[in-house]
Amino acid sequence: MASIDVAIAGVGSIGFPRSTADSVPVLAERALSAALEDAGLERSSIDALFVHIGSPRGLDYDAVGRLLALDVGVASQTWSHGRFTATLLQHAALMLHHGFARYALCLGAFRNSQFDRHGTPGFPDFAEALRDGGGPHGEQPAAGLLAPVGGAAMATRRYMHVYGLDPDMLGAVAVVQRRAAQRNPAAALQHAITLDDYRSSPFVVAPLRRLDCSIPVDVAVALLLTTTERAGALRAKPVRMLGLQGIHASPNEFVFGQPGLGFNQRDEFTYKPLGAAEPVFAAAGLRPADVDALYCYDGFSTQVLWTLERFGFCAPGEANDWVQHGRIEIGGELPVNTNGGHLSEGHSNGWGHTVEIVRQLRGEAGPRQIEECECAMWATTFGDAIIYGT
Repeated sequence: MASIDVAIAGVGSIGFPRSTADSVPVLAERALSAALEDAGLERSSIDALFVHIGSPRGLDYDAVGRLLALDVGVASQTWSHGRFTATLLQHAALMLHHGFARYALCLGAFRNSQFDRHGTPGFPDFAEALRDGGGPHGEQPAAGLLAPVGGAAMATRRYMHVYGLDPDMLGAVAVVQRRAAQRNPAAALQHAITLDDYRSSPFVVAPLRRLDCSIPVDVAVALLLTTTERAGALRAKPVRMLGLQGIHASPNEFVFGQPGLGFNQRDEFTYKPLGAAEPVFAAAGLRPADVDALYCYDGFSTQVLWTLERFGFCAPGEANDWVQHGRIEIGGELPVNTNGGHLSEGHSNGWGHTVEIVRQLRGEAGPRQIEECECAMWATTFGDAIIYGT
């Protein structure tokens, strides 16, 4: 909800491979070293650590401090779910803004390739589906919904029924993001797909097809944050946080759908998003029309549609038509997920999107560079958002 005087001063990434033989500490060290080189900072400058995804998929904060030779006076670690990347960045920004630290490392380093699929007992978070009230993504073991795709598919079915939408048109999101990934050497999937490929892709849980679903990858991204003033004296062009708002929770919120589309919603109601009245726009002093590129959590393709509607880029029920005919492509009216997103670059929980935001705002995105990109936005179906600028 607040404006804030913090910037990303350095970024490092290993790319987004489907699998790697390297351990998580090795991956984290590679990403951190790249970020320090990018910013022109010494390791000893880091006095705050914020970790996303701890053991067993990643490293807990104390192991990061020990194995990466850090000496910090502020440390925090979020719950091991994808939705908390922006929350972690926001917590780091608040600590810097209020003077609790000078240089913060925000780290996402984890290996998905060493575990079984989501919804199986071999995945670390499987037991959470058995907690009181159901799992964190709306999993309902009693109904046979043991993975996030079940809840997302149910929300998609309801959404299409309410607005009378053609499910075949969903393919536009997957095709556009794959086209962007073809310009991204770090993306896990780079072979072209067409709408016909999408329509022949098998259903995972109808109406969501395989090409509607994100792909697991191994991830290591390090971001170095500091105040805008300090960042201006470093090597890389700073990317500022212009405004932010936090993740939402209520009886009607559902992480993989618009409010009211989940399995256990309290009310049956007509969703009326705040759109341009979302606090993040006021904090940044901007409107949706001022955003040059949008980056949104896309575990499933319909999350792109719901994010566009939630934040006022189009009206409820219009996004499926709105994304057609190149509108969200590089060179279109509002480029979306120009890195390929979770659907094609790989499911990094938004870390890859943030790297791409930095590259775009610095003018370093190469063949996928958006002309005159001065404002980029991270936003999700969960309600959290960060607006970035130069």
